Amino acid sequence: MQSVNIITLGCSKNTVDSEHLARQLQAMGYLLVFDSEKFTDIVIINTCGFIHDAKQESIDTVLRAVQAKNAGKIKKLYVMGCLSQRYADDLRTEIPEVDSFFGARSFDDILQELKVEKQTNLLHERVVSTPKHLAYLKLAEGCNRTCAFCAIPSIRGNYVSESIENLLKEARFLVENGAKELSLIAQDLSFFGYDLYKRNVLAELLEKLQPIDGLEWIRLHYLYPNNFPKEVLDSMNNLSKVCHYIDIPFQHASDKVLTKMRRFFSEKETFALMEELKTKVPDIAIRTTLIVGHPGETEREFQKLVNFVKQAEFDRLGVFTYSHEEGTYAGENYKDSIPESVKQERQEIIMNIQQEISLKKNAAKVGKTLSVLIDRKEENGFVGRTQYDAYEVDNEVFIPAKNLKVGEIYPVKITSADAYDLVGEIAKK
Repeated sequence: MQSVNIITLGCSKNTVDSEHLARQLQAMGYLLVFDSEKFTDIVIINTCGFIHDAKQESIDTVLRAVQAKNAGKIKKLYVMGCLSQRYADDLRTEIPEVDSFFGARSFDDILQELKVEKQTNLLHERVVSTPKHLAYLKLAEGCNRTCAFCAIPSIRGNYVSESIENLLKEARFLVENGAKELSLIAQDLSFFGYDLYKRNVLAELLEKLQPIDGLEWIRLHYLYPNNFPKEVLDSMNNLSKVCHYIDIPFQHASDKVLTKMRRFFSEKETFALMEELKTKVPDIAIRTTLIVGHPGETEREFQKLVNFVKQAEFDRLGVFTYSHEEGTYAGENYKDSIPESVKQERQEIIMNIQQEISLKKNAAKVGKTLSVLIDRKEENGFVGRTQYDAYEVDNEVFIPAKNLKVGEIYPVKITSADAYDLVGEIAKK
């Protein structure tokens, strides 16, 4: 029995790909390890190639594995995913120690290399690498958007939705194996279903996920503002398992920059959508991502973004500095003229504003009792999250208790707060 270590880098969509691959290998008798420092017979690295920092992390990880292989600690080394999709020829030349490189959609090729016959009856099954009480459900592959800064369409190809039938089958498998929370992911949930059903069917999927016994929370990630499916707001109000949480990447608030970004969504439409989200679901937690330093972002345009962040008061916010990427519209048509120091300064300004907003919002939770899903045990207690927080990226709640169960939901009274975390105690009945 050969052992395989699958090291996954980058986004949660890569995590799902690795887990599907792991199930096929497991069915053939391979012993599996995820993201471990332990050396195994075979190492498969699922890479990210989105922006410079992610590419560098992937390359560094591959080079460390090459060292282990040269030392005789690894027999076979394979690299898959976005980095090898973008740079396969260069990588083969520069790192010949890797036995084979596979692209982002090369599932069958990897199985063939490992002499594994694909078990089609297991395509809805996965070996979950996250804590067993939560899992990602990938609704689609690829993207049809043409955002100037993004290389995903050229890496992952056109948008391809999974059928509702197959997703329900996979969701039931995940819940039967312990998942209490499903995070629905794709490059763009706002486009889900158009290629198969000629309409967005996200709300229909939510309605069909709701009755699954054992499922507690359904979370929505990566809904583009363009063609936002507003019926999902009704789903939040009408379906008890749909978290009042939404991840919607606005990227900017200046019409000039949004046009340069090819976002096809205006400043006016942005504010209108924010107002509608908060009106229809008053307690909704909104996460967004922004890019500073994009070509065309003058000081005046940046100040518009600052004002937007202050006015919108997002619950969760991440800021990226613009990365000039080959193979993107911006990389081929714009000059990366804003110094890196200016980009980083602007990033810091936004995050300082957001820190104050987050502290204010968290302080308002003190004294309230919230449902908290326990993620892990620590030395002095347990750490969990509310429905308003996603795994690994958002706020956590620390509970100094002794006898809680990981994967269970408890009523927790919030006793104190800082900018990014809460402290609470189990609420008395």
